[in-house]
Amino acid sequence: MPRARLSKRRLLGLDRSGPPPPQTAVNAPWRPWTIPNAIGFTRAALIPLFLIFEYGSRTGVDTGAGICFFVAGGGDYLDGITARLTGQYSRLGAALDPFIDRLLVLAGGVACWSYELLPRWALAALLVRELLMLAAGHAWLRRGHSLRINWVGRIAVAPTMFGIWLVLVGVHDVGEGFFLVGLALASIAAALYLREGFAGSSST
Repeated sequence: MPRARLSKRRLLGLDRSGPPPPQTAVNAPWRPWTIPNAIGFTRAALIPLFLIFEYGSRTGVDTGAGICFFVAGGGDYLDGITARLTGQYSRLGAALDPFIDRLLVLAGGVACWSYELLPRWALAALLVRELLMLAAGHAWLRRGHSLRINWVGRIAVAPTMFGIWLVLVGVHDVGEGFFLVGLALASIAAALYLREGFAGSSST
C-alpha cells in the first residue's frame, strides 16, 4: 500500500492526526532492524557513557557528559523524523522511544541530584511524577486501557531535557528556569493522563 503524502507538519511531528501506524500495533512484529531503531540503540548506549563522564568529573559540569546528553536527547527528534521519512515504523520503536526518554531524564536527574545542580525538591517532584505515571499506566494496561500521549506531555520533554543539559554545561540559572517550566508542564500532563485514565475506567 503506497504511503500518504508527507506534509511538512507531519514530518516535523506537528500533525499527528489519524490512527497510529499499523506497524506499531500490539500484535505487530517487533522489527528491531530499522534505521530509527538504530538511532534509538545509539541513544541508549550514550546513557552509560554520559554517566561515566559525569561521575568522572569533580563538579558535575563536564563537556563530554554534556555532549552525550545533548546527542541522546536530540536523537529523540531525529528518530521520529527518520521513521516518518522512511516509513520504517515498528512496535519496538514505539515502545523504545519513550523508555529511553525516561531513562535519559532519570540519568540526568540522578547526576543533578548528586552534584546539586538543580533544586532537589524539583528533582524529587519529577521522580514522584514518573513513578506515579508508571504505576498508573501499569494498572490501566492490566484493565485493558491505554493512555494516549497528550500534547502537554510531548512539549514537557523538551524544556526538561534542555534544562538538565544547560546545568550540565554550567548554565545554571537559565537551565533551572527551563527545568521548572518542564516540571510544571509534566505535572499538568500527569493530571490530564490521570483524568483520562479514570474516565476510561469509569466508563467500563
